[in-house]
Amino acid sequence: MGDEIWVVDDDRGVRFVLVEALRDAGLTVREFGEAGALRAALQVGRPGLLLTDVRMPGEDGLSLLVDLQQQGIGPVIVMSAFTDVATTAAAYRAGAVDYLAKPFDLDHAVEAVRRALASVASPTPAAGQPLVSNHALLGESAPMREVFRLIGRVAASDLNVLVTGETGTGKELVARALHEESARRDKTFVALNTAAIPSELLESELFGHEAGAFTGATRRVAGRFEQAEGGTLFLDEIGDMPLILQTRLLRVLAGGEFYRVGGRELIRCNVRVVAATHQDLAARVATGQFRADLMHRLDVVRIALPPLRSRRSDIPLLARHFLAATAQELKLPPKRFSKAALKLIAQRDFPGNVRELENLCRRLAVIAPGSEILPADLGDEHVGSASGEWTDALRDWASAALASGEADIHARARAALDQTLLQVALQAHEGHRQHAAAALGVGRNTLTRKLGASRKRRS
Repeated sequence: MGDEIWVVDDDRGVRFVLVEALRDAGLTVREFGEAGALRAALQVGRPGLLLTDVRMPGEDGLSLLVDLQQQGIGPVIVMSAFTDVATTAAAYRAGAVDYLAKPFDLDHAVEAVRRALASVASPTPAAGQPLVSNHALLGESAPMREVFRLIGRVAASDLNVLVTGETGTGKELVARALHEESARRDKTFVALNTAAIPSELLESELFGHEAGAFTGATRRVAGRFEQAEGGTLFLDEIGDMPLILQTRLLRVLAGGEFYRVGGRELIRCNVRVVAATHQDLAARVATGQFRADLMHRLDVVRIALPPLRSRRSDIPLLARHFLAATAQELKLPPKRFSKAALKLIAQRDFPGNVRELENLCRRLAVIAPGSEILPADLGDEHVGSASGEWTDALRDWASAALASGEADIHARARAALDQTLLQVALQAHEGHRQHAAAALGVGRNTLTRKLGASRKRRS
């Protein structure tokens, strides 16, 4: 019994393919459709490893996991289609050794099982009660699932974390999630943008100062390290920190102690540092702008946030969330996006990433005139980004046609444009000519004439 892999999942299809893949890998597998059947089996035996779904009828996988860990049964791998930060972190906090986001690659699942079996001799993490918390980090795409998985796995540790990503991707949100899902959650989370503070004031901001330390220092002031005691200090844009302060920060990270500016009292601190940057720290080390030893101290675990253009499938989810959140915050009537407007938004690159998308949604929540946001409400920049694809294709076609000396280029292009618009409008309005004509902004007689001309050309 102890060598068996047990799989509990109420989804019969998922259970079937996973069990078959494990058996093909030479493993002995037993399957269960719900937690009750598994508990009955535990009366007479124990698995060598358990894979459990999170949300099932009756008892859920997380409460089952907590109970199993208290009984010393494991290791346990959690599977779920719900890959938000809270669920992932709760699974790791409750003792899971790994987390498989559905739909998962079967080869990856088998490899995760082999890793877990190899680590059976290692001590298991202490059990804890799963907490439910709300995080502003949202996403269902594969890149974000990996981010959530990393946050869940790292949050419970005290390791320093370096969060990388373009401006506006949500690096501070990752830092807050790491704090809220850690044992430090009841202590203070302190954030400091090192690039926003003048270099001559940054030392005092970080480490505090004594009265009389410099002109205008009339009293003792605690720095951010003291403010974050027992909690988490988030240092944003760490790549811009002056070299002299990098040396002081390195000493704090290495020894856990520092002096206030102008002070003689050695202060010990217990702070977890999460740093973030949009820059390539390795490149800055190569040019002498960043200390290599400090980079290695900060970059114990790296979480790389993808740009929004790399996870376009998340844009509709984020847009709807920001629109609803703004309406609630500002006490405005709720609005919704039309399918066409959402499609246009999802085609944008958003160089400002999630922050740019959020600003767009906040603006639309206030200024869009109707309860439904239409493409016309998005502004010329959005219309241009959507039309760019077909106008670029038209430009390429026209260039090729001119280069080859083809005749009647303008007439052929107009005919193709008319035919395409007519077909799409009629299809959108189920063949109703008057409605299609109104949508295109032409008269019904014009539409009928163009339809006739189109048929003649085809014949």
